[in-house]
Amino acid sequence: MDSSKELIKTTNLLLEIASLLMVSGANTIRVNLNIKRFADSLGYNASFFISQKSLIMTLYKEDSSESCTRVRNIPGLALNFSAISAISKISWKALQYNWKIEKISEEIEKIKQLKRYPQLLVTVAVSFAGAGFCNIFKGDYLNMLVSFVSTFIGLLVLQWTHRKNYNVYLRIFIGSLIASSIASIGIKLNIGAKPATALATSVLYLVPGVPLINSFTDFLDNNIINGLVRFTTGSMMVLAIALGLFVSMLIFNLN
Repeated sequence: MDSSKELIKTTNLLLEIASLLMVSGANTIRVNLNIKRFADSLGYNASFFISQKSLIMTLYKEDSSESCTRVRNIPGLALNFSAISAISKISWKALQYNWKIEKISEEIEKIKQLKRYPQLLVTVAVSFAGAGFCNIFKGDYLNMLVSFVSTFIGLLVLQWTHRKNYNVYLRIFIGSLIASSIASIGIKLNIGAKPATALATSVLYLVPGVPLINSFTDFLDNNIINGLVRFTTGSMMVLAIALGLFVSMLIFNLN
C-alpha cells in the first residue's frame, strides 16, 4: 500500500477508535493511552485534541516528513463499558504482538458488533435497582413497588424520547417528571410506611454518574477543558432532574 494511503487509513481508524471510546463513556486519559498504544504498535506518533463534540488528530512518523490531520465529529453518549474494556485489551495485544492495521481493524469491527443487553432487561434491572435503593432508605415493600413502577415507566418514557431525538436535557426533565409524578401519587394515596422514600428514589436512575466521575478524573489528569465541559453537562442534567421533581411536587402540592 502507498505510504500516504496507509497513513490516511491509519488516521481514520484511530479516529474511529477514539470516537468509539468517547461515545462509550471513556475519560480523556483512557482515550489518550489507548490511542497511543495503537499508534506505537503501528510505528506512528499521534497528536490529537479531544473535545466532547469532535476529535482532531495528526499522525506522523519521526523519520518522515509526511503527516495526516483529520477531524471527526463524536456522536451522542451511548454508554458501553464492555466496549471500553475490550478496546483496552486489544490495544495491549496490538502493542505486544505488533499487530498490523488490518488485524486491528478486524478486532474493532468485532467490538462494534457486540450485542448489548436487551432493552427490556435493562429497564427491569434498573427498576429493581431503584427499588433496592428505596429499601436502603427504609422503605417497605409497598414503597419499593411504587419505586419500581415509577422507575420502570419513567425509563420507558426516557427511551421513547431518545428514539424521537428529543434534546437530552428535555428527555431527562420528562423522565424525572413522569417518574416523580407516579411516586407522588403513591404519597397522595399514602401507599406504604414511608411513601416519600419512593419519591426520593424514583429519579435516581437519571443521575449522571459517568459525566460527573469523568469530569473529576479529567481534572486530576489536568484535562481542564474536558473536565469543565463534563462537569457542566452533568450539572445541567442534575438541574433537569431537580426541575422535573420540583414541577411534580408543585402539581401534587407536596412539601
